[in-house]
Amino acid sequence: MKLGIVGLPNVGKSTLFNAITNAGAESANYPFCTIEPNVGVAAVPDKRLDVLTSMYNPKKTTPAVIEFVDIAGLVKGASQGEGLGNKFLSHIREVDAVVHVVRCFENDDIIHVSGKVDPASDVETINLELIYSDIEIVERRIERAKKILKGDKSAQKEIDLLEKVLALLNDGKKANTAEYTKDELDILKDVPLLSAKPVIYVANVNEDSIGKDLSQNEYYMKLKEIADGEKSGIISICAELEEEIASLEEGEKHGFLKELGIEQSGLDNLVSACYDLLGLISFLTAGADEVRAWTIKKGTKAPQAAGKIHTDFERGFIRAEVISFDELVKCGSTAAAKEKGIMRSEGKDYVMQDGDVVLFRFNV
Repeated sequence: MKLGIVGLPNVGKSTLFNAITNAGAESANYPFCTIEPNVGVAAVPDKRLDVLTSMYNPKKTTPAVIEFVDIAGLVKGASQGEGLGNKFLSHIREVDAVVHVVRCFENDDIIHVSGKVDPASDVETINLELIYSDIEIVERRIERAKKILKGDKSAQKEIDLLEKVLALLNDGKKANTAEYTKDELDILKDVPLLSAKPVIYVANVNEDSIGKDLSQNEYYMKLKEIADGEKSGIISICAELEEEIASLEEGEKHGFLKELGIEQSGLDNLVSACYDLLGLISFLTAGADEVRAWTIKKGTKAPQAAGKIHTDFERGFIRAEVISFDELVKCGSTAAAKEKGIMRSEGKDYVMQDGDVVLFRFNV
């Protein structure tokens, strides 16, 4: 799964990206520092892996990961090509969800592209560019569908839906603010709308706000109002502090977080929130060679989950031997779970659950 980090120039996108991936995207106090999108991966925090690692003592432990793309700062007029905007918008089109970083702190040393800190204005600037770009796409699709309609009356469904979306966009609303039927969602899968993508807003706050009641931060509260209105997610992060935390050794990191009075880093919160936003869960495999978390969509059935490990597993699927993580920990080992009859044998229709520890049986 790929997430795009977007926002105006100088709001902390690249600093946040550096912290997430330690990939070292250049970060500087001027717009368009990041011209090509930087790509990196972040591990999905999962304490269950630590427990399984201590139980099985494997040769390696592999967490689930999410891919992040650091996209250069968008500016007003991006949809018309201002500031390399069209190029940057095309990068957003390729991601599954958007992490929208918004500045929620004052600092005279860091230039704000609009001259003042105003989350509502910043969000509107980005959203309007996404909407303008989508209007162009939808209008082209309607024209094309109308040509098809002459020989294929089934195209009317697509036209009706696209005209509904166009009315929404012309009203300054994002495509993801409307309710759609399953049939409509199936049609929209083929329409690369930027404003239809799920969003998590990241309020980039100053260090003094970490671990504090953010109801006193007027910028954060304004952003929260916007996120709640859109039914989007929101978390707060101090990007600069997160970059510092990411550079620490694991042992030092724990002590530092304790000093700050927080249980896990903002980055861990972000990755977990993105995982939830995309409707993802993890199933686990455990043995002497490897303990690993695998990412799947909620609702995935056992054969398709097996296919995440190897296509042969799906093709020759026989059954899945499954136990929940909690039950396995209580038993102490796979062997003990089998002796107690707790390990279940599941077939092709079994829907995988988060935290399932599984061994797939297959034959090809």
